[in-house]
Amino acid sequence: MRYSPESGHGANAGLAIARKRLESIKAKHPHASVSDIWALAGVVAVQEMGGPTVPWRAGRSDAADGKACTPDGRLPDASKDQKHLRAIFGRMGFNDREIVALSGAHALGRCHTDRSGFEGPWTRAPTTMSNEYFRLLARKPWTPKKWAGPRQFENAEGDLMMLPSDMALIADASFKKHVEAYAADGDAFFSDFSKAFATLLELGVPFPEGAPTLRFPRSS
Repeated sequence: MRYSPESGHGANAGLAIARKRLESIKAKHPHASVSDIWALAGVVAVQEMGGPTVPWRAGRSDAADGKACTPDGRLPDASKDQKHLRAIFGRMGFNDREIVALSGAHALGRCHTDRSGFEGPWTRAPTTMSNEYFRLLARKPWTPKKWAGPRQFENAEGDLMMLPSDMALIADASFKKHVEAYAADGDAFFSDFSKAFATLLELGVPFPEGAPTLRFPRSS
């Protein structure tokens, strides 16, 4: 994802900001691969924002150039429905429960019009990992936002938003049962997210034999 054309894919909009922030870490640890640093940064971010401990191990190698870049369209498109989600994540081996669990990362952050075109946060605590995203999605009414931007949804107060791909999780009966389960049980969400996120970070990686799995404690 460092190289063109993948660095410029729509689903990677804004990634340059994160890449820039991690350059100093790479400079301090030149022996570590960029891909290991990126993966570890995701694990640490989740944990430091109150999320679950995510098992991690080193061993990812970096591409030398953009020749191995995948074609555009292989990443989730926020404007699409449940069929698209299953096609994207199913190709990677994830089932419905895991797809919903990974979607729970929307508890963090917000959308920016200068990156994705969408605007607004999913929750009122966008720097805290919790099951609040699922509680809001399942229990609050959401209506189409009236604005000049792409189709998205808003709550009654107009300060929160959901994407079409979020709404797909409650439009589909199989997805919805998991949304409701996570809305009711934050511990179950954390447990499933930790497993699914760890799997996502290891897809396609031929780890060295005996590479230890690490669990990093949260900072105090």
